Amino acid sequence: MKTNAQTRAPKILILATLSGGYRGADAAGQSQLEYAPDTYILPVMSAAMFPESFYWRAFERGVDGIIVMYSGTDSPYKGAPEKTAEIINRTYERMKERGLDTQRLRLAAICTVCVRPFLKEIRQMNEVLDEIGLVPSSLPPAREAQAEPG
Repeated sequence: MKTNAQTRAPKILILATLSGGYRGADAAGQSQLEYAPDTYILPVMSAAMFPESFYWRAFERGVDGIIVMYSGTDSPYKGAPEKTAEIINRTYERMKERGLDTQRLRLAAICTVCVRPFLKEIRQMNEVLDEIGLVPSSLPPAREAQAEPG
């Protein structure tokens, strides 16, 4: 018999920048296009605002996949795309250390009129989650970065 955790739909969190991904999401909504119902869109100024620990806490709280949709090099914030990529790369390393599949976290450049790519990212994440399964209910605890000796 399957438990509720095994039968529930995967939860996907999208961090959608206002200058890119969120406009794609808004255009999809205005066009009344459908995507997975357990997809949660969080509009943000810049994904560079979110530290590595944010992603781990999201996984601990039952999010199965995260897509960071940003405007890429078209970002109005100087250095934000590079900073976002650095954070995601460090998060991938932490995920590997803790045995969590890195396919659960994606960085995607989505433009303001990118409705089809927006929907494609969600579909692809659902396909990955169907293949690798939901986040285990007992993740190893997140290690905080240790302070350097002063």
